[in-house]
Amino acid sequence: MFLICSLTLVACNKSHQINGSSLKTVNRSVNVIKEKLPLDQRIEFEVSFWTLRDEIRNNKDFLNEIDGLTPERLIEKGKELFAKRKASGNKDYEKYDNWDQMIAQYTQERIDQNRKKTIDPRDKNQGNKIDYKMHPM
Repeated sequence: MFLICSLTLVACNKSHQINGSSLKTVNRSVNVIKEKLPLDQRIEFEVSFWTLRDEIRNNKDFLNEIDGLTPERLIEKGKELFAKRKASGNKDYEKYDNWDQMIAQYTQERIDQNRKKTIDPRDKNQGNKIDYKMHPM
């Protein structure tokens, strides 16, 4: 009984950490964590994840770096990479004064994407018409 309780506590405790045992588990744990985050943190988390992934191309090194990170720690790493890249004159970061400005722009872009609902051109021509061919038995 004690062993079951201990394993349950360990499993629950790690649910907010990224599992870096493989790329598949990283993606799975990142998706689970992301869904639990408040909307304002979700974009920071995503940007930080992909910035770190862009920085560390080697899969083994990436898995070692990301394993066990909490959302808060991953966001800190994202901010550190932002500062490093901005200081080095990276052209992608020139247009932002700071991390918060970049995140605000990404947030607005996400909001705008969700508002735009384009209708498939095939649906425009069809209308709401459904035809069935009935065959006698």
